[in-house]
Amino acid sequence: MTADLVLFRNARVLDGRHDTGLEGHDVLVEGGTIREVSDRPLTAASARVIDLAGRTLMPGLIDCHVHVIATIPDLGANADLPDSLVALRTAKIMRGMLMRGFTTVRDLGGADHGLVMAVREGLIDGPRLVICGKALSQTGGHTDYRGRYHARDVGHYATKLGAMGRVCDGVDAVRRVAREEIKAGADFIKIMANGGVSSPTDPIAFLGYSVEEVRAIVEEAQNAQTYVAAHLYTDAAIRRAVECGVISVEHGNLVTAETARLIRDKGAYVVPTNVTFDALAKEGASLGLPPASVAKIEDVREAGLNALEILRDAGVMMAYGTDLLGEMHRHQSEEFVIRGRCLPAIEVIRSATVNAAKVVRLEGKAGVVAPGAFADLIVVDGDPLADLSLLTGQGRHMRAIMIDGRFVKDELAA
Repeated sequence: MTADLVLFRNARVLDGRHDTGLEGHDVLVEGGTIREVSDRPLTAASARVIDLAGRTLMPGLIDCHVHVIATIPDLGANADLPDSLVALRTAKIMRGMLMRGFTTVRDLGGADHGLVMAVREGLIDGPRLVICGKALSQTGGHTDYRGRYHARDVGHYATKLGAMGRVCDGVDAVRRVAREEIKAGADFIKIMANGGVSSPTDPIAFLGYSVEEVRAIVEEAQNAQTYVAAHLYTDAAIRRAVECGVISVEHGNLVTAETARLIRDKGAYVVPTNVTFDALAKEGASLGLPPASVAKIEDVREAGLNALEILRDAGVMMAYGTDLLGEMHRHQSEEFVIRGRCLPAIEVIRSATVNAAKVVRLEGKAGVVAPGAFADLIVVDGDPLADLSLLTGQGRHMRAIMIDGRFVKDELAA
């Protein structure tokens, strides 16, 4: 249903701007915007009034590392699927994300502006979508899925919806492709600056792109008033990328304390994605992940939790990310519990609210329960600060989910 005016009464407001939830607050929603938040009773004559009886009211969650077009774990095979099939499967994946309480997601390779428009026009019932278009990879890099014995021209993948990225080599070529992605609607640029798990010919330790190529891509992004995110695991690759001007470090599993301090000093941040390694280790092979990829998982899996503590001790901002593929998307919310083993619950919640809003460049609009923000809200039974698992379970602990002032789940008494 759509309500022009909704008044939530007696809520515990939790958005990460404070160390605890704020008890006994009223929140007034008008259309797609939060109009007022108060610790005193609010009135609105024509509003639907909902007494939350102390339940937790949070901003819609933000996942800063997803691949909505990754419908199967074998990303090479996914790239060859018909665009129409990928689009329909993507709609189902995005619907699942929304029903877990994620109202904004940042796609790190694959999604195009057509999907952004489909969400805006209501053709897809899913979260707000921030995209990089296709990720940029060198020949043999982390989105070159041709394998050792396949010489198909890489131009084949440039416009395939199921392809996570496109291959380009040399300073002139990477400049052109970065400009093409920005022209096509990319909000930022993603590069593959390290080897990866899912690709066939690049061990984890491989460095992706020359320094000159990375700097050229950073310059193109800066010229367009945006930034570069980079797929990074090893400490050497992270340090090199950040020194070249990369702002968003994706994964970061093998970071050292010294490089973590560099990230902080450069004003960069990290989006860890620990849940994907757990899921890939347990289910990847049975769901079609090639054996060569399965063998790479342990190179980075165990280091991921240690990296959380290193980054926290260095004062690096972290945002929430998952990086799941295919049927493993259902594990999206379990990243909360994994991080909660190493970090205080409030820091984990900040990673998916106020910190994430900075990453998607929607600060003050998303990730907060505040006047003028999007009316993206979730109602949680219980206190996630005491039990982060309340944010898991495919949204079963969420009595209501609202995006742009519209309920997509409403189990609250009238």
